[in-house]
Amino acid sequence: MNYFEIFGLEQTFIIDLNALTQRYQSIQKSVHPDKFAHASSQEQLLAAKKSTLVNDAYQTLKNPLKRAQYMLEIRGVDMPNEQASFSDNAFLMRQMELREMLADVKFADDVDTALFEANQVLDTEFQQLFNTMQAAINENSVESNQQATELLRKLKFYQKLQVELDRLEDQLLDD
Repeated sequence: MNYFEIFGLEQTFIIDLNALTQRYQSIQKSVHPDKFAHASSQEQLLAAKKSTLVNDAYQTLKNPLKRAQYMLEIRGVDMPNEQASFSDNAFLMRQMELREMLADVKFADDVDTALFEANQVLDTEFQQLFNTMQAAINENSVESNQQATELLRKLKFYQKLQVELDRLEDQLLDD
């Protein structure tokens, strides 16, 4: 049983997060290990395993990038190693430019404006890639799934940059 089936959801990228959360809470109540406190140790172990599976499924499906990766894995698409380099030279150059942009924020005359602008750039570029990835996943062909895989890797890079920017903001505004 895959994660979508656990929650009775259609296997599509766009899901109703409210319905997912409601189903998660309902299922979790029925399999939660506390409910089996007076049951046999085998039943307790089974309940703990089910609860873990339901938690993992929920955490995966509620996060769009994890959901995309899961859907691609279900489709049998090989996911490249996170450390594998990109063959897209334009993206490699963009990575360097974005890292320089983050480094320059520290030395900006107006740190608030520099942080805001960096956030805007990352959000805009992330959203463009995300929309393209979503379309590729929805198409579900061999070529589109490969394209979605590459886009997912790029989106994870943007996600890491956003975390770095958030840390930088905390650091700069705490001083």
